[in-house]
Order: sequence, then structure tokens, then C-alpha cells
Amino acid sequence: MKIPCIKGEWRVLFKPEVHGNYVNDHSIVKGSDGLWHIYGITSFEGTPGAERYFAHGKGESLEGELREVGRSIDRGTLAWAPSVIEKDGIYYMFYGPSPTSLAVSFDMTEWFGTKVNLNNEPLMGAHRDHFVIKISENKYLMYVVGVKDKKGAVSCFSSEDLINWEFSGFALTSGDDAPLKVAWGAFESPFVVKKDGLYYLFITYTDCSDATYSDTLVFASENPLFFGEYNGGIGGTRPVTKLGAHAPEIIEDNGKYYITTCGWKNKPIPNTGCVSVAGLEWI
Repeated sequence: MKIPCIKGEWRVLFKPEVHGNYVNDHSIVKGSDGLWHIYGITSFEGTPGAERYFAHGKGESLEGELREVGRSIDRGTLAWAPSVIEKDGIYYMFYGPSPTSLAVSFDMTEWFGTKVNLNNEPLMGAHRDHFVIKISENKYLMYVVGVKDKKGAVSCFSSEDLINWEFSGFALTSGDDAPLKVAWGAFESPFVVKKDGLYYLFITYTDCSDATYSDTLVFASENPLFFGEYNGGIGGTRPVTKLGAHAPEIIEDNGKYYITTCGWKNKPIPNTGCVSVAGLEWI
């Protein structure tokens, strides 16, 4: 097992000004144009109810800043926590809150809404913060945060076509002794990385207080469908580490890893009003 560690200082990666003045949960993907694209929650009000589209930025390198180019998914309804993945030249963007929404694009600029099916979805089990990963040829997993037995949980769905999804079980749950107990569940922004035969689940664990806002726990498992039950490290599964980041993306580019962090302007984040990036080492 290797432990992910933040390397170096946080620097600004993307700072919108025209369509919003901060970025919260976001998705970063390299397009067929050879550029890095970012889509992230934003607004000028800085409240969840005002977050109704995503700021869109792009640029040549993660070593520089991505420039703001527009906004996406401006449909007059809430738009939270996008996750973008490419399949056969089409880009799929999953986002919340519940019910799960899906938009597709050929050029990463114009997005068209389409139907998505979550079969056997648990009641309250998938209400926000989607993340999709390809784990093998024609097999994808989607992680979504929700609630199970009035406690935070991460649901997992599987699909072959990115349209029809089957509930596979709860990948991570909270036990009775979990330290944070909030009605909406304290898990946020799941992100899964496969490395050296293990799957690493990065999950922000917060009650939205300043003290926990940038707490991201990392769990490791040989099975991407199951990371255990979290009880604060006493009994049940234990995180391999805790990182100081909110809703991070983990990006690999030419063998080099990066980690991002973000958040509301009134929260303790490294650079206000933007997505910040730093190196990530596996030790």
C-alpha cells in the first residue's frame, strides 16, 4: 500500500470572475482538443440554493492557470458537483442534486440533456456529488453520496453504457460511533483512484464547520465496491490518511499526480474564490 501525500504549496489553478466568484465541487478532464477542461459549482451569492450552473475553464497545462471560457448547464435548476467522463468521443456529465441528471457533449461546450436510469436506487441513497470511473472495458462505476439508516453513506452503481445503472451496494457507510452526525450525511465529493492493484477512495468528511471543511479521508480497498463502515477509526474501517483538501480531484498527467481543493469564499481554503492545485506523492 502507498499513502497519498500533498507535495508543495497550493497555487491557483482556476479562478472565475465573469460567471461567479468561487468554485466548489468540480470536475477536471482532458479533452480531445488536447486541453484541460474544468467544470465547477459557482455563483455570486455563495449559497447552495444559488448554484444553478457550472463555471467552465480550460487551458494547456495543469502547471499554469486555466482560463474562464463560459458556463455550462444553465437550466434554471440546481446544478451541483459535476463528474465528466469520455466514451467513444462523447463526453458524459453527471451531476446532482437528486434526481441524478446527465448531459452529453461532442465539443465540451454545448451540452444536451438526456435520460439516465438508476435501477434499484435506495431511497435517499443517492442525492448529490457524483463521481464516475472506468474500471475495465465497458464497465463503469458511479459513486454518489447519500444517507443509509439516517447516517452518511456512499452508494455505488455499475453500468456498461453510462446510461443504465444498477445499484451495486453501499461502498462506504457510517456506523453508530461515527464522529459527525448531520441529517444530510457528512460524506461529500467521492473520488476513486486505482493504483498498484488497490482502489483509493478520497472522501471529504465534514459538517460544513470551519474545523472540518477541508478534511478529506482516504480509504483503500482491493474491492472498488466496498470500503467498509466508518466509526471514526475505532472499530470498522480506518482511513489510510487524512488530507487537508475540500472536494479534491486527483489527476494524473504523464506520470505526475496532482490534487485540487476548493470551496466557498468564507471558508478556510488556501486561495479564496478559486480551485487550487498542488502535487500529490504516493509514499
